[in-house]
Amino acid sequence: MAEPPGDRILVTGALGQIGTELVSALRNKYGKDTVLATDIREPSEESYFPDGPFCNLSVLDGEALEKIVLDEGIGTVFHLAAILSAAGEKNPDLCHRVNVGGTVSVLEAARDFGLKVFAPSSIAVFGPDSPNIASQKTPLNPTTIYGKTKVTGEVLGMNYFKQYGVDIRGLRFPGLISWRAPAGGGTTDYAVDIFHAAVKDGHYDCFVSEDTRLPMMYIDDAIRATECLMEVDGSRLGPSRAGYNVRGISFTAGELADKISERIPEFTCDFNPDFRQEVADSWPDDIDDGPAKKDWGWQAEFDLDRMVDEMIDNLRKNQSS
Repeated sequence: MAEPPGDRILVTGALGQIGTELVSALRNKYGKDTVLATDIREPSEESYFPDGPFCNLSVLDGEALEKIVLDEGIGTVFHLAAILSAAGEKNPDLCHRVNVGGTVSVLEAARDFGLKVFAPSSIAVFGPDSPNIASQKTPLNPTTIYGKTKVTGEVLGMNYFKQYGVDIRGLRFPGLISWRAPAGGGTTDYAVDIFHAAVKDGHYDCFVSEDTRLPMMYIDDAIRATECLMEVDGSRLGPSRAGYNVRGISFTAGELADKISERIPEFTCDFNPDFRQEVADSWPDDIDDGPAKKDWGWQAEFDLDRMVDEMIDNLRKNQSS
């Protein structure tokens, strides 16, 4: 493996739900100028995107990516650019091009320049044959195009690790819940949208059924899991290194609505499932993250009540300001 051109950090898809929070966390830890954020869009004035270096980049442009790696002295890539589940079902060709093609671009750059790479996976890798609680070794037979691209990403990552020594690391994220950045077109977006609607309007029309149970995670836990995985010595990582299960919280849409009602008594919620219900039904109710706990000490900190309090408190503060 080649030596990296430098030790700076590149984040792709930086304007998304994870990227907005991760760029901020990385800049707080390593310094503002150390972290180069990239996306195909420009940050808006209304966004919570942190100050610091930013440039436009399409992950499908491998030459542009490699030029940035060289010119900017990059040593680590957090590859977050992706088309998410619900959006991917509407545009499967784009989903495959971005999610698989973009990952190949990053892995090729990593091979050529000795980069360390974080490439997130998802619970969407599981399919309808999964048990209610999916283990790390549960067979991966997704029915969604998004899930299939994430399986491909894990396989590609392990191939580049075994054949070329690329230091690839990844997490199978559950649905992520955050108050700063808007959700990005995923099936679990209801668990973000419901808070915004509750605080602003007092009512929400939910696109999954009341008894739909899915694995979720508060964004603070997701960022901490990402940082922990990337900081641990690579010798501690096992065969799950390209897609560790990480557990946060598991709840039904009805349970979440009830918790919000406890804090906002006037809140009401109607459940009107749409095409995303079929996607949700293909995923497990919960996941087991034993290997992540064993290999690098993972443990979530947020339970349902703490997450609900954090979301409502922060959205109310933002609304009043």
